Amino acid sequence: MSITITERAARRIEEIRQSQNHPDDTPLRVSVVSGGCSGLTYDLDFDAGQTEKEGDKIFEDDGVKLIVDMKSFLYLAGTRLDYTDGLEGQGFHFYNPNATRTCSCGESFSL
Repeated sequence: MSITITERAARRIEEIRQSQNHPDDTPLRVSVVSGGCSGLTYDLDFDAGQTEKEGDKIFEDDGVKLIVDMKSFLYLAGTRLDYTDGLEGQGFHFYNPNATRTCSCGESFSL
């Protein structure tokens, strides 16, 4: 199992990377942290130091390199990251098959 991203998400990640002046090869670190109304929330950040740590899982999809720590990967295996800018809101959306409950905004989840 891996983490995948849609073409729309990849384009938006690239736009943000360029606007923040990160080099083209700067990976995106995806993690799960405590918080949100459902108990766990997703965190996305560019790993400017490109510091891969022991146990990190590394994926590449649609030209975007993703780094996920092992603890977060246990929650995220099989997840698809998408980006929407429609009437229902603009932002990244995680389609996580492991989540048993999500909040209405889609930013937090529980297992």
